[in-house]
Amino acid sequence: MRLGLLAFSILLLSPFAASAQSIGDLTSTDSFTVSVSPQYPAPQSTATLSFLSAMIDLTNATLSVSVGGKTIYQGSVRPVSVPLGKAGSVATVLATITSSGVPYSRSVSIQPQDVAIVAEPLSSAPVLYPGKPFVPLGGDTRIVAVANVRDAAGKIVNPATLSYSWTVDGTQIADSSGVGQQTITVASPLQYRERSVSVAVQTQDGSLVGGASLALAPEEPSVLLYENAPLLGIRFTHALSGTFTIAATEDSLYAAPFSFPTNAAPALQWSLNGSAVQIGNSITLRPSGTGSGSAALLLTASNGGLDMITASLSLLFGKKTATNFFGL
Repeated sequence: MRLGLLAFSILLLSPFAASAQSIGDLTSTDSFTVSVSPQYPAPQSTATLSFLSAMIDLTNATLSVSVGGKTIYQGSVRPVSVPLGKAGSVATVLATITSSGVPYSRSVSIQPQDVAIVAEPLSSAPVLYPGKPFVPLGGDTRIVAVANVRDAAGKIVNPATLSYSWTVDGTQIADSSGVGQQTITVASPLQYRERSVSVAVQTQDGSLVGGASLALAPEEPSVLLYENAPLLGIRFTHALSGTFTIAATEDSLYAAPFSFPTNAAPALQWSLNGSAVQIGNSITLRPSGTGSGSAALLLTASNGGLDMITASLSLLFGKKTATNFFGL
């Protein structure tokens, strides 16, 4: 499982905060209901309206849907997609179902809000590594809600004044919820499992509502080996594997542990031909003597709470390299 690093959301209608909103029955209070999905549609996306009724035969009825007074659908009763505008804009939808010549109407307001949640795994990765850390086994991930909540006039609401309600695996986390509670720290799920995290964001009067969700999946820890070139530095664009040739009088290698919890940094041990030679992230290899040969390099990483992780290379040295275009 991967993390869905960004999830967006929005609001359904106000003053209501339910996912399926139906209001304003013009003919009968229980003629039919309208549900809206997704619960929090994104700005510039579409929302789908679905219709249910216990008193109207929908298979023999017709449906008309208008947005802001403009008809967007006429025909048999079926789910209808409604285009939405920018964050905070209100789409006022009127749905009319006609059965045996009798019209039944309901209106619903959909106000999208732009809410995203970002996962910040608290796991190891090199300082200059251009990628993002993975969710660590046995560790934690910091989740941040980024809310761009606007009213119908387009005025943005200060995120610090919004109320954030966090839910993890279906359970509301009261201690991490409340006004201004934009972050939550979540423990990683067990291996091969996922953890769902969602947030509902609303103004303190409940008039504007948005939300987002994502799924966390842990990544097994690993150690990758890179060449540390004198001029180029650590070449993170190319992880070493299999065989590595020491072409100069010396070469330096760098070991990068990935997806270890930051509060449990692994101990790194280098071994050459089965003998421990050095500890730490880096090692410098200097072949001695004349002629060519090979050696087995092994790097082990362990933080005491996880199985030992290893990375290995077969080293070649003393091999003559080409000096010109023709290999001479």
